[in-house]
Amino acid sequence: MSSGMYEHMRNNPKFVKLVTKRARFAWTLAFIVLGMFYGFVLLVAFKPTLLGRPIYQGSMVTIGVAFELFMFIFFWLLTALYVRKANGEFDELTADLIKDAWKENK
Repeated sequence: MSSGMYEHMRNNPKFVKLVTKRARFAWTLAFIVLGMFYGFVLLVAFKPTLLGRPIYQGSMVTIGVAFELFMFIFFWLLTALYVRKANGEFDELTADLIKDAWKENK
């Protein structure tokens, strides 16, 4: 692609929409992950006895282990959500943007 085509793509409102939506979504997921991770670290630092309690009386599994397992699964689900959105909505916007750029370049 020529530099003129890149310039058309950058000036296209669909490009701005794509970049804005993708960045907003990525930052939202990043804040969720960082908030949960650092929240857990703070919980370990300031309330370690809470995490050492069993889930129920007589259980060998503690609240800390259960919460870590939940976080592990939740982070995988967030990754799957991002991949799904990237392969769906973001790819459609990108394809539309490229199609517009080819039309304008001809």
